[in-house]
Amino acid sequence: MLCTMVLMPRKKKVGSVPVYLNVYDLTPINGYAYWFGLGIYHSGVQVHGVEYGFGAHEHSATGIFEVEPRQCPGFTFRKSILIGRTDLGPKDVRSFMEKLATDYSGNTYHLITKNCNHFCNDVCIQLTGKPIPSWVNRLARLGFLCNCVLPAELNETRVRQVRSEGKLQPVEKKLRSQPTCRTSTLPLSL
Repeated sequence: MLCTMVLMPRKKKVGSVPVYLNVYDLTPINGYAYWFGLGIYHSGVQVHGVEYGFGAHEHSATGIFEVEPRQCPGFTFRKSILIGRTDLGPKDVRSFMEKLATDYSGNTYHLITKNCNHFCNDVCIQLTGKPIPSWVNRLARLGFLCNCVLPAELNETRVRQVRSEGKLQPVEKKLRSQPTCRTSTLPLSL
């Protein structure tokens, strides 16, 4: 008697909690540049009803912050993209972000080499196994390739964060509760 065994590909385990990338325009020119695969974008990762982002400040404390999803002050919301799913619960995601806090201090932010989109890509890969779409950080990658010909001032440019009362969720421990996005320095609350 001959038995034939057919190997069926196993379905990858898919989490139950959606992980979104929320993309924001940094400039009105994105309205045109977007259609050519270009643009300057800010992004945040939304999971369990909280959006996590990364921004600059002058201190060695974390630059990771939380905001209401699709409401990052100082930016114009463009779109939300489902990256994948995770099985991590809210406390596990929070713990994961606190572990990332040491790698993403506010004074390590760099517009070309370590920006909010790099942060979101790392988070999405860890939570879902999938990267963010390449167009979101395309200009930073192009800037990196042209780094030797860019003016020194641009290489040192950092997007600063401003305080926006009433828009942010209180955060405990190491994650920042006050910073949001854009150009100024603010005190840390740990």
